[in-house]
Amino acid sequence: MTSLNASGAVADSLDLVIFGGAGDLSVRKLLPALYMAHLHGNLPVDTRIHPVGRQPFSREAFLGFVAEKVVPFIEPKAFDEKAWDSFLARLHYVSMDVSRPGDYAALAAAMPPGAARVYYLATAPNLFTAICANLAAANLIDEASRVVLEKPLGHDLASARAINDEVGQYFAESQIFRIDHYLGKETVQNLMVLRFGNTIFEPLWRSPYIKSVQITVAEAVGVGSRAGFYDGTGAMRDMVQNHLLQLLCIVAMEPPVSLDPDAVRDEKLKVLRSLRPMTLADVARDTVRGQYAAGASAGDAAVGYLQEANIPEGSTTETFVSLKAHINNWRWANVPIFLRTGKRMAERRSEIVIEFADLPYTIFPDAPRQPVNRLMIRLQPEEHVQLQMMAKEPGSGMRLRPVSLNLDLESAFTERRAEAYERLLIDVIRGRLTHFMRRDELEAAWTWVEPIINGWQTLNEKPKAYTAGTWGPAASSALMAREGSAWVEEA
Repeated sequence: MTSLNASGAVADSLDLVIFGGAGDLSVRKLLPALYMAHLHGNLPVDTRIHPVGRQPFSREAFLGFVAEKVVPFIEPKAFDEKAWDSFLARLHYVSMDVSRPGDYAALAAAMPPGAARVYYLATAPNLFTAICANLAAANLIDEASRVVLEKPLGHDLASARAINDEVGQYFAESQIFRIDHYLGKETVQNLMVLRFGNTIFEPLWRSPYIKSVQITVAEAVGVGSRAGFYDGTGAMRDMVQNHLLQLLCIVAMEPPVSLDPDAVRDEKLKVLRSLRPMTLADVARDTVRGQYAAGASAGDAAVGYLQEANIPEGSTTETFVSLKAHINNWRWANVPIFLRTGKRMAERRSEIVIEFADLPYTIFPDAPRQPVNRLMIRLQPEEHVQLQMMAKEPGSGMRLRPVSLNLDLESAFTERRAEAYERLLIDVIRGRLTHFMRRDELEAAWTWVEPIINGWQTLNEKPKAYTAGTWGPAASSALMAREGSAWVEEA
């Protein structure tokens, strides 16, 4: 596999630098993903990986650290001793303080001229500017260099714009990869094919044939070691502003003219700009903030959010959000879009549910009083697509019950399915921007989200408590019930 060098020619040499290289994201996601790309021959032949951190690791100490911390996040069936050893040979740890310009000489010395360079900023956003400025001062950026920005990209619209302005001083927009790992999931990418590669759904993919849309990203875990970061962020900034709105864009976008990155992202931007702005009255009526209280998760006792380590006493940070959104265009007129995310929920589940309209009249008096047709797209923990339809029960009479037509991607395809970070890292190396956010997308998302956050501050209401291990506050169910709908697990 090849990448582009500074002259635009094909190069077999790549330097991939991970700032925050000994951090949690690197250990759990990035290095395992790069190992899998290496195992399957998806890295350029001469690839060097430079994890960067402040820890004074020798090379041997860092390789020991990687063996201890990274291997548990690699599937046992994928671990190959010979491949692992050759992967470790690619790793060259650089100990440095990213805020000190003089330290970049060590990084420069590790990277020979002529190689393509990818900089992955797996650090706090307040370090982005210093890193980019110091890379430029050390002459480590050229027109073929790429930079990957991890979320959160800003705390609000103003800070998001500031980050974009600052990084944009050193990298062109075509060199900036704003990563959202949900866009690397196989089922999310398959949703594009489901919608635009088949004829059966497009005529019905609109009002009035769709009654509602549900998008859920539920986590069973609590805040854990992220408590310090999370309390200053909350579920709206951490999940809704990026993951859920990006999923909404793919569900709601118009067909792009091609798979060109800007053609796809132009259509996503139209969705974000068509979201109906929320007034203070809308925020009070159509949003629910929650915070988990003590309960049970996976059969074990779970403390409440306020009892977690490093959470300030009396914190009003939300760990749960559900809301009703509307898209102001002809396709989605009068179709409520329900978004929901939370921590310490009943189970880990991410899914999109398209609920089609009720029958205008039924000739079956004993038909179940529930949605007749649903398209359920499960993103995690397993990935599948189900179309729910009504069928006759065997036997005499005309008793109906729902059955599902299943597209089980794991059994339908024998090919290995790469994890999201592996797929997106390969896209970065190959320079494919389609599944990364453009600057105007990011800022349009903040433009819609920020008034909701400000509205909560104005209302000054505490988040509603919900027991750990449940599906969130009762008010979330009531939000759906007002529209004649129910979350799929409650239907």
